[in-house]
Amino acid sequence: MRKILACIAIAGAVLVSACNTVEGVGKDVSSAGDTVANAADDNK
Repeated sequence: MRKILACIAIAGAVLVSACNTVEGVGKDVSSAGDTVANAADDNK
């Protein structure tokens, strides 16, 4: 559970720091989703 929360926190930081355009927001959200999905798969 801590690993997932850490991934979410890191993804949130990336979202805040890297989204300069609407396209950038979409890429960042997609990346965050992939990170969370991968963390969930690792913890099955």
